[in-house]
Amino acid sequence: MLFSSMEFLLFFLPVVLGVYFLLPLKARNYWLLLGSLFFYAWGEPVYVVIMILSIAFNYFLALRIEELAGSKAARKLVFVVAIALNLCTLFVFKYLGFLTGTVRTLFPASQSWLPNISIALPIGISFFTFQAMSYVIDVYRGTPAQKNIGYVGLYISFFPQLIAGPIVRYTTIEKQLTERKVTFNTFSKGLIRFMVGFNKKILLANTLANVADLAFSSTGNSVLMAWLGVIGYSLQIYFDFSGYSDMAIGLGGMFGFDFPENFDHPYASATVTEFWRRWHISLGSWFRDYVYFPMGGSRVRNKGRLVLNLMVVWLLTGIWHGANWTFILWGVLLGLVVVTEKLNGIPQKRKSWSGFHKTVYRLWTLLVIMLGWVLFRSESLPAAWTYLRSMFGMSGAALIDDAFIFNAREYIVYLVFGILCCLPVSAWLQKKVYPRRPTVGEVVMSVTDVIQFILFIFSFTFLVMNAHNPFIYFNF
Repeated sequence: MLFSSMEFLLFFLPVVLGVYFLLPLKARNYWLLLGSLFFYAWGEPVYVVIMILSIAFNYFLALRIEELAGSKAARKLVFVVAIALNLCTLFVFKYLGFLTGTVRTLFPASQSWLPNISIALPIGISFFTFQAMSYVIDVYRGTPAQKNIGYVGLYISFFPQLIAGPIVRYTTIEKQLTERKVTFNTFSKGLIRFMVGFNKKILLANTLANVADLAFSSTGNSVLMAWLGVIGYSLQIYFDFSGYSDMAIGLGGMFGFDFPENFDHPYASATVTEFWRRWHISLGSWFRDYVYFPMGGSRVRNKGRLVLNLMVVWLLTGIWHGANWTFILWGVLLGLVVVTEKLNGIPQKRKSWSGFHKTVYRLWTLLVIMLGWVLFRSESLPAAWTYLRSMFGMSGAALIDDAFIFNAREYIVYLVFGILCCLPVSAWLQKKVYPRRPTVGEVVMSVTDVIQFILFIFSFTFLVMNAHNPFIYFNF
């Protein structure tokens, strides 16, 4: 069930909210758990069993880890089993088919005994598996295990961030599971935040998807059409994913939960390293705290180990996004860029650069990110190479064609507005206006809220007309 669907907006959300506020406080978590399982089962009834099993074994193994506090070896064994079960579940459903297919391709003789495995991917399995592992790891590190299995179930399956994040740590909402409050202020802020994300998704991401899909489905793009396509996709994936995160954070606020931010205007970044600190923040911090730091992080004795630590994280980041060589190469190449910046101290040196050099490096950062998106969007490595050749005039195609002229004219308003919306305008207003003129600042933000409501009504009409409405990150 999509957040941007008629079923969710007109049926699921009103019912869940209405019953939630009618129930006594002690019953509300169980109602949210039932609602979340129903939400997941709506699209994939069979795979809700996997969700329930994940809740059960992570709950019982976390309790066992806590019970074995006096036996270090036994405690560690249970911890390893818990992590292995989570990773095996993720591997079977997400990577087993890719592995067997790769082996069959590289070693044709294996086709006689190795079956070609194809398993449907449960939506959001990477997200809820990482949340489950976060819970087990935190308990292993000393966080008290949750004794109520319903609360563990709600943490792992809570529908706002169940299928596309943000990845929420158990320690972040541990107290919120039992002590949260919903006020008019928190509910209204959550509602506005949901509308912001909804508008991003419907008006920008879905519209820009048209030009991106057209460009990436063609093998005969002109140079400018190829660039238009990758710019469109760069904006589409940002507004698609950040829009979903906004809706998830807004929904959490409506139920009294305070979820962490997942994006911080990444396209305004000065370096590639900074970009990945601002993009999908919850995933980056997960790998930082549970992989990078335990390996030693940047506090290592030699640069070789630092390079290894960073490349392991980026290899895993690529693999996490999908079972395809395009994602693996995407992760490795971006990892190499981040390593290069780290070894040369570019994030620190940049502060002393002239305005011209800073501008040039910003443009370089955007170029690197967009080239990475070509790999990310392409269905295969040959398709990515074909697209890159078109971008740089190596395919023999013309510089400009009718397709570019038509699409540039058709989508120029959305492209310009999308670029403007990538900039931290709201943060700038709060910083500049509020301290000096609080009343004016409040009026500006109130007008902004009214505009978001009007845009929400406008966006809703798109659903009524059955507009194209995919979610990119459901694939991960």
